[in-house]
Amino acid sequence: MDTGPLADLFHRAGCQGWLCALDIDGPAEVALDATVPVVAASVFKVTVALEFFRQVADGRLDAAERVRLEPSDRAPGPTGFSTFTDEVEVSLRDLARMMLTISDNAATDVLLARVGQAAVNDTAATLGLVDTVVTASLRELLDGIGQELDYAGWQELQDAANAPDASPEFVAGLRRRLPTVAALVPESTTRTTARDMAVLLRLIWRDEAGPAQACAEVRQMMAAQVTRRVAAGFPPDVKVAAKSGSLIGIIRNEVAVVTYPDGSRYAVAVFTRADGMFQREGEINTAIRMAAVQAVGWLRS
Repeated sequence: MDTGPLADLFHRAGCQGWLCALDIDGPAEVALDATVPVVAASVFKVTVALEFFRQVADGRLDAAERVRLEPSDRAPGPTGFSTFTDEVEVSLRDLARMMLTISDNAATDVLLARVGQAAVNDTAATLGLVDTVVTASLRELLDGIGQELDYAGWQELQDAANAPDASPEFVAGLRRRLPTVAALVPESTTRTTARDMAVLLRLIWRDEAGPAQACAEVRQMMAAQVTRRVAAGFPPDVKVAAKSGSLIGIIRNEVAVVTYPDGSRYAVAVFTRADGMFQREGEINTAIRMAAVQAVGWLRS
């Protein structure tokens, strides 16, 4: 199959693109550079959720266990508990819900610490996802960006960029340096491939990634994701469960399962890297949606 039109679609939107789409119940596949390592961004949260619910299913963790989140211990982020001012008490299961539905970074780091980073990576390897690796917590990843730019951490970098006396030249200098940080280099950060993520979704939807109840929990929470990059391209009677990811205006991703009324199911993983920071975001989101629709259309035909 000629995937040149997909590459052209991403190019016109101002980004590079990687894609894999699989028929969940058959052998058909559409791939565009699908085995090239890419920055996972928040898409890796699917692997954390799977490991959490696997450990719940075999009795190692209690999903109803309550934990307290202190403001000083939370990973930075734009949504959920990362933005809260006061101490919060919540169950582990609801942390998973916040992680998958609104991509809560604070919730993710608590769960990652609880299940263990090594366990997440071991499960990925066991499932054959040899190019999927979690290298750090989100707090470590973001603080590493700040430190590469000569600040104590992420918050100090944000404070400097948003200071009232920060000159346009200073901010422009930071933006020139940000695309070079290690967090944006697949080989040195949390990474995956489009094929790995599409295969993971196929395994989850076929109850082959762990106990059936664990897979069902991941499916149910992904179906409630607020971001609708892929879902917006399909009619209302087509169900879409997804997980998005983005990082400092460069990385924009989404992985999804698209289910038609006739029962046919397709796993789609789309990863992009913008040519410039915070540029043409709407066009890139549109490209992600259009690429997913085109790939699923090819699979159905």
